[in-house]
Amino acid sequence: MSLDAALSIAQSGLRYAQRSLSVAADNVANAQTPGYTKKTLPSIANTTGAGGGVRLGLTSRNVDNAVIDSLHRSGGALAGATARESLLKTIEMAHGQTSAGDGLGDRVSALRTAFVQMQADPASSSWQGNVLLAASQVTDRFQAVAGAIVATRQQSQDGIVNEVDAANASIRRISALTDQIRSQQAAGLSTANLEDQRDQAIATLSESIPVKALRSADGGMALVTLGGQSITIPSKGDPFSTSGAVIGPSSYYGSGGTIPPVTLYGIDVTSQIQGGRLGEYVTLRDSTLPRYQAEVDLSAATMAARFEGQGLRLFTDGSGTVPDPTQPYNSGPLIGFAASMVVNPAVQTNPSLLRDGTHTVTGSATGPSAFAPNGAGGPAGFSTLLGRVVDFSFGAQAQNGVGWPPIATTGLGPDGTLSSPFIAPTTIEGYAANVTATQTGDRAAATTAVEDAKLVNEGLSIRFAERSSVDIDQEMANMVTLQNAYAANARVMSTVQAMWDALLQAAR
Repeated sequence: MSLDAALSIAQSGLRYAQRSLSVAADNVANAQTPGYTKKTLPSIANTTGAGGGVRLGLTSRNVDNAVIDSLHRSGGALAGATARESLLKTIEMAHGQTSAGDGLGDRVSALRTAFVQMQADPASSSWQGNVLLAASQVTDRFQAVAGAIVATRQQSQDGIVNEVDAANASIRRISALTDQIRSQQAAGLSTANLEDQRDQAIATLSESIPVKALRSADGGMALVTLGGQSITIPSKGDPFSTSGAVIGPSSYYGSGGTIPPVTLYGIDVTSQIQGGRLGEYVTLRDSTLPRYQAEVDLSAATMAARFEGQGLRLFTDGSGTVPDPTQPYNSGPLIGFAASMVVNPAVQTNPSLLRDGTHTVTGSATGPSAFAPNGAGGPAGFSTLLGRVVDFSFGAQAQNGVGWPPIATTGLGPDGTLSSPFIAPTTIEGYAANVTATQTGDRAAATTAVEDAKLVNEGLSIRFAERSSVDIDQEMANMVTLQNAYAANARVMSTVQAMWDALLQAAR
């Protein structure tokens, strides 16, 4: 081997050691930087010509794209479950502390108890006052739950608008980074740091709407959502679009509805959105919360109607109307009844109506039997109405041998497309308790989903870290090895220089 060849080989070794030291130092400096992955500098034996030595490759990442894609999806699942849990906590709080006997079913039960106690002395103003108080507590709970549902639907709608904006911002970031990656890759430059940044942007996007990245050899990329929609990268303009809206009990998305869709490249994809915060907000707004509203409205309307049927107009809406709970829910009067339900002002003004009754019931073979109110100057111990209320308004039958019409579990929601996930109990107390248990149970299920998503995400994060995160101890050990290699190559160069000097001296 000639001295020139030895010098060239030593120089290439020095260059590799110097660049590798720089990469190791960069790894150590960014060990705590979010999204940063361990970088390596590959060495390639120089087999071209007679020079030998080592050629430098491009700095690259040590990553498993399959793990990264799974980590992004799990991040979206965690973000979505967390958003759902947070919003459902509001509904749970509105239902009250069931453990303390404060739920809807508990308050209906307390009202029944007040009527039973009043039977002992129907003319007692004290017992009548207890019934009015219990009735007011029932309407307060219905109004609180109904108000929380509408407010939470509005939060979901506002969340959809925010997540669409966030998704578009992430896509713009991914597009810009992809352009840079393709440009630098075409110029023969390393794109490792840019790829880290792009993966971070995809992770952020996946929290809004989970996507799978389809990478191409030239550094390009396409994104596919869980619903199968393709997002072109780089994207020209914002691919997603929606608009704000004020949500009320009768608002719904779909044909004839007033809630705007979420579009992708101008095509309505609202019903196809899955996962992430955006998917959960859509589900809450369009399915979960409208069903909750219908169940609470039916509970309130059925209670009012069953009192009405026995001759006591105890609950009405603001205009004094009692809706028919057997009519289709989306026909109009039932929607929002729970929020407007009040104790009949006439009964509040004249509590003796709780004993005497408010109106005549003509009676029928398929409904409540006939009833005539206690007349003026009638007996103070009139108990006919109280017996009807305790036995039938709170019971499963409208009269002996005749059951009440079943409470609807299908055709719910302002568009009539939703269904309850349970079989409706036959009593108003049982139905109200079931509504509370089901709706608050959804929050518990959401909490479990958050915990499960955290476990999956943490497991994938560990797998990712084992391969791709920076191990400072290992990097420091590598730096010592590189320093020794640098010193050895420098020694070779100094030896070659000494030999050249000796040759030149001999030639003189």
